[in-house]
Amino acid sequence: MSTSEPSPQAALHLFLCGDVMTGRGIDQILPAPSLPGLHEPYSLDAQRYVEIAEKRHGPIPRRVDYEYIWGDALGEITAPGIDARIINLETSITTSERYWLGKEIHYRMNPRNLGCLLAAKIDCCCLANNHVLDWGVEGLEETLRVLDSAGIAHAGAGTDQKQAAAPAVLELHSKGRILVFAYGTTSSGIPWEWGASNRRPGVNLLEELSEKSAERVLGEIESFRQPGDTVVASVHWGENWSYRIGQTESLFADRLMEGGVHILHGHSSHHIKTLETRNHGLVIYGCGDLLNDYEGIEGYEAFRSDLSLLYFVHLEEGSVMGVRLVPMHMEQFQLHRASEADARWLCD
Repeated sequence: MSTSEPSPQAALHLFLCGDVMTGRGIDQILPAPSLPGLHEPYSLDAQRYVEIAEKRHGPIPRRVDYEYIWGDALGEITAPGIDARIINLETSITTSERYWLGKEIHYRMNPRNLGCLLAAKIDCCCLANNHVLDWGVEGLEETLRVLDSAGIAHAGAGTDQKQAAAPAVLELHSKGRILVFAYGTTSSGIPWEWGASNRRPGVNLLEELSEKSAERVLGEIESFRQPGDTVVASVHWGENWSYRIGQTESLFADRLMEGGVHILHGHSSHHIKTLETRNHGLVIYGCGDLLNDYEGIEGYEAFRSDLSLLYFVHLEEGSVMGVRLVPMHMEQFQLHRASEADARWLCD
């Protein structure tokens, strides 16, 4: 066997996480902040989110280096031996001022701050979520160009439905390929109008979590899958604040795992939800937010959205052999190792 052919014995080590929201307040402390103006009922200035966080935990430096926001997580994420790093990027990367009218929250990061993703060696950004079009079609198209220019793969959004539905293909040479398919649902807050079509840019939208939708997903996977491929289905679904796992989600997960998906990478909730193994694969119902600017905002403290997990998944011969979960805590817009008490709280 040549070294370019995938080996069925090759072990894979993947890093996954939930929502990476580098816009708004976080963008304001990075080296090249966007114009701070917002169009939200809560605040008209992105700097306000930095100030709220500072009231909770003290001064936050400005013009930080790209590594700052990752804090203690950076060494874990960039450690040798990780074959691919996959995130849900819930931020438009754009200088567009054409925000989506009628939407209350708009996330964007200045393209000149892309170094924060490069610092963590991110390989793939899932884009089928409810913030990638916050700054309109112009913002989406710029996001795609910026990621392409940096060599970061993406899935779940595109200039038409064909591109939005196409997987990110991560070539690992002797270890084969990783196919990352990304989907979004309206239950996560994605407007119907954001669904891509043959003539309209947008996200890869699922109308519902039904048997018909599962058949569509599995059909798309089979049209790209080759022997030896590892398949990740990334789904932005469900409410922001709820631990509930509905029967519809559970049955949909069952169908995908029976159809040969190796990892179902679920996200949308701002806090951690449960995970389980199915058919030798892994279902993560809600990865939670890894990075956001909610620090100090009151209302949902009981869900502990300040706590997050790094997910390191070990696969061999198409089966998930182990998952290492590393608990983190967000403070001053930076990830820190969670305390033993916080880690125990997450386990409970």
